[in-house]
Amino acid sequence: MLIDGSPYGITCGPDGALWLTLVHQGRIARVVPGEEPTLFPLDPADGQPTIITEGPDGALWFTEFAGGRIGRITVDGAVTAFEVASPYGIAAGPDGAMWFTQLQEDRIGRITLDGEVSAHPLPAAGAMPSAIAAGPDGAMWFTLNQGNAIGRITADGKVSTYPLPTPGAAPVGICAGPDEALWFVEIGAGQVGRIDTSGEITEFPLPDPAARPHAIVAGPDGALWLTEWGAGRLARFTTEGKIQEFPLGGAEPHGLAIGPDEAIWVAMESGALIRHSV
Repeated sequence: MLIDGSPYGITCGPDGALWLTLVHQGRIARVVPGEEPTLFPLDPADGQPTIITEGPDGALWFTEFAGGRIGRITVDGAVTAFEVASPYGIAAGPDGAMWFTQLQEDRIGRITLDGEVSAHPLPAAGAMPSAIAAGPDGAMWFTLNQGNAIGRITADGKVSTYPLPTPGAAPVGICAGPDEALWFVEIGAGQVGRIDTSGEITEFPLPDPAARPHAIVAGPDGALWLTEWGAGRLARFTTEGKIQEFPLGGAEPHGLAIGPDEAIWVAMESGALIRHSV
């Protein structure tokens, strides 16, 4: 499906539609498969909307990295914005709030559903916290792209970090897997990683070390699915380390999500939304 814009983040909303950010156009798009997309312009339009996810309130929450805002959009298109410096990743926490990373501020932030913001500093400078996900242990887990580590933060703000074995791995995407562990991708090393809740890390090299994996989700089939941004591919990765790769039409696959039809939907920054059956 062609999209009039540059899709970056994507999620399945509570209304059964796909919601995505158009990073260079300053818009949020709602897509029902088989229908024309509905576009919701943001004001101002230069915020670079990036990651989007469903909140516990039945709305969609997204980050505007360049604009320094956290956004909330209802399923009928009403937008509210909250000022926050350099937000990137965002995910719902087990405490009923949204948790986010501040890429250039070395902080993990928390925003309540009515917009109250708090932040927790990280122990290292220049670590660039990126993606974030809720773990099976009641904590939030996040990647430190330039810190070359995985981080964990509890609801009361206690932070732990776990260095990666591979130098320059530059982790980005992270998700909770089907095996009570967190799975992440290393864009710098071309690897998939697994970290259990005790902090033990295992790394799995991809066949193409230059694939530059970007985002990862747990699929309905018990496997992990990831985008290979540098290679223009989608990959399926089992918890035993077996991989299948699928070429995608277009360039720069970023976010991916499980759609209402239980297929994998991939946001292509080159201007398309691609469906892949599981």
